Amino acid sequence: MSVKLNDKYLSGFVSQHEYDCIRPLLTSAHEQIVNRNGAGNDFLGWVDLPENYDKEEFARIKVAAEKIKKSCDVFIVIGIGGSYLGARAVIEFLKSPNYNNIKKDTPDIYFAGCDISAASIAELVEICEGRDVCINVISKSGTTTEPAVAFRVFRGMLEKKYGVEGAKERIFVTTDKARGTLKGFSDKMGYDTYVVPDDVGGRFSVLTAVGLLPIAVAGIDIDALMQGAADARKAYSVNDIETNDAYRYAAIRNILYNKGKTTEILAGYESYARMFNEWFKQLYGESEGKDQKGIFPASVIFSTDLHSLGQYIQDGMRNLFETVISIEDTGVSFNIPYDEENIDGLNFVANTDLNTVKKLAMQGTLLAHVDGGVPNILIEVADRSAYSMGYLIYFFEIACAVSGYMLGVNPFNQPGVEAYKKNMFALLGKPGYEDMKAELEARLK
Repeated sequence: MSVKLNDKYLSGFVSQHEYDCIRPLLTSAHEQIVNRNGAGNDFLGWVDLPENYDKEEFARIKVAAEKIKKSCDVFIVIGIGGSYLGARAVIEFLKSPNYNNIKKDTPDIYFAGCDISAASIAELVEICEGRDVCINVISKSGTTTEPAVAFRVFRGMLEKKYGVEGAKERIFVTTDKARGTLKGFSDKMGYDTYVVPDDVGGRFSVLTAVGLLPIAVAGIDIDALMQGAADARKAYSVNDIETNDAYRYAAIRNILYNKGKTTEILAGYESYARMFNEWFKQLYGESEGKDQKGIFPASVIFSTDLHSLGQYIQDGMRNLFETVISIEDTGVSFNIPYDEENIDGLNFVANTDLNTVKKLAMQGTLLAHVDGGVPNILIEVADRSAYSMGYLIYFFEIACAVSGYMLGVNPFNQPGVEAYKKNMFALLGKPGYEDMKAELEARLK
């Protein structure tokens, strides 16, 4: 297995009888997924996706990626939430958080439409000046404010530079298969289109065209990515808390939650894991945070954040637990040099690989936090490969669904997300929101 759960740092926090007591909830959650009869079951398409994906579209994605690589210096991915987080997480994890600055034979990749910032969009327009640009807009409806604004800007930029016909060859659209404003407009304009599946929600969509096209443009092997996810699906299909690490992780989370551990901190020890942490936070926050319940997902990158949040984790409120991701083989080594002057007193680690130092720092931190009363779950990932990434993605997806059902919520809806959208539309003066606008404006006075 490319992903293994190590629970030795839970001794004293979780006992065997607690696993036995929670087993019926785990079985119920498993059956709701297998039988497709749980809340939100219309959005379980991701479960079998690693094996039952659209092979024809998959082949078109690879062709499009090659076309983009050859014709573009800059590739702009337009989307918000699950429409960009998964792709960005995979690209930065497998390539680099400095992807746009490293030597490569693939285009620079920037992400737009994920905020409302004049500074961000103006800066990106400036970056594109004098360079060949392609865009991939990702939106099921095409009317979500943030990506819709960005699409207006960059579509206009491409049409001005290349003409309407020339721009058509540089615009790639991932949207609904048959409905929606963006689908209709794309068909009218003749854009190359890919599908956001009806039965896969945004936060579970990284292994669909939503994530695969940008990932392939970055030069990542999407066949290996899908194979890792497919093998994970087989490994995590058995209802066994002892051998199914994803189910065991879901059970541990719920056991700790029931003891008042209401915050989970996902800890990585590599800077390239930062956006993966952000993907994790959306996946779990949007899936579990409802009905006044749910574990609050937070994240850190150590050792950097040991010098900021480390104090709180060690000595603050005991309402949290940590899930630590350890990459066993990073594929890169770098030895600490010897210094004749030894001004920093570090010659005792001279000629030592930084990976060894990092591993020992991680082990020391695990022990310190456990001694401070913080349960720690260790997730060991074999290496930094597309295959292992696919495996890890599926591990967290299936564990999230199981954990949500065990918690007693619908893991696949997000009713709370709509509240801010309605208020924003009303305050902006969108037609049909006139009464709501007046009420909100009165409250703001």
